[in-house]
Amino acid sequence: MSGDAAARAVASVAARAGGGWRRGAGIALGVVAAAGVAGVAIERLTVSRGVRREARLALDAAGPYGTLRGTPGTALAEDGTALYYEVDEPEPAAAAAGVTVVFSHGFCLNQDSWHFQRAALRGAVRTVHWDLRGHGRSGRGAPGEPVTIDRLGRDLRAVIDAAAPEGPLVLVGHSTGGMTVMALAEQYPELVRDRVVGVALVGTSAGRLAEVDYGLPAAGAYAVHRVLPGALRVLGGRAELTELVERGRRATADLFTGVVKRYSFAGREVDPAVARFAERMIEATPFEVVAEFHPAFAAHDKTAALARFAGLPVLVLAGEQDLITPPEHSEAVAEALPDAALVLLPEAGHLVMLEHPDAVTDRLLELLARAGAVPAATTVDGYGTKRAASGTAGDDG
Repeated sequence: MSGDAAARAVASVAARAGGGWRRGAGIALGVVAAAGVAGVAIERLTVSRGVRREARLALDAAGPYGTLRGTPGTALAEDGTALYYEVDEPEPAAAAAGVTVVFSHGFCLNQDSWHFQRAALRGAVRTVHWDLRGHGRSGRGAPGEPVTIDRLGRDLRAVIDAAAPEGPLVLVGHSTGGMTVMALAEQYPELVRDRVVGVALVGTSAGRLAEVDYGLPAAGAYAVHRVLPGALRVLGGRAELTELVERGRRATADLFTGVVKRYSFAGREVDPAVARFAERMIEATPFEVVAEFHPAFAAHDKTAALARFAGLPVLVLAGEQDLITPPEHSEAVAEALPDAALVLLPEAGHLVMLEHPDAVTDRLLELLARAGAVPAATTVDGYGTKRAASGTAGDDG
């Protein structure tokens, strides 16, 4: 059975199932999972569970991904939540520009999702990487309290005040991180006006996320949008049910792998260690955090806030086969910002910065040159060694 056929089959069951939140939760989660069933089922017929587990452990040990560390710091959000960040300082010759690039990651990831870009830019420019509340090393906030995109925008302001209290800023956000950047601009227009010199919005959206079909048939998308939110509220609000979900997630690790790969990457040649790295980040996000964040996406609408970036160098970048924030959402952002550079990468999914790291890094370098953060024509390799640099900071690149 193909992934699409499996999705159609589960969606058909959803249409006939009727009420009951337990049944609804299973259906909604099953619709999403069905997309990755076929390939995983074939693997299970040919490879033992022990071998698969050993392979995952070997991939965990093999890759250097997520090992980069900087100078740590903690910012306090308005509600007292501790927000963890790290700073990578530039080499003395690169410090003159005085620009800080602040990276915000996506939902169910952490700051390490920018691994390749962080490695490439090390020494070339000052960077700040932080973990959204409930993710990575940041605190969670009040248990059970829904997290709004506006609150994330205020969190980002707290991180900026602590890690980069002065000087020009370039704001880079992926997915929820991009929405966070928009929320910051809406709530703190003076900060954007006085300090922001460039913006990169990667695989993100300004709104209308309730219309995304995730590559599923209509019935499946309906179940995800209408049944899943209620199921998450119930499951995330009761400790015994949350633990049951976490145990189920661990028990179905092979199926989870297929789902992560489908919704993270588009190409077939993704490095298995990179795919496993993404899976580990998603696995590490507690189910309660998933439940607390989920309502924010349907309510997210920051189209009007995009006007705050008018006149700035802006990069809007996405994968052409992104199933989470489809490229049409990036096109809508670029339409609201006619001077923005719109880049849609072929054979790229939602985690485009991991799937096509060189292409994303190169585009970021172009933006940083336009913003005066690095000399024009600066190039870097995958591990941060500058291959060439010419021009002076502030040149148009």
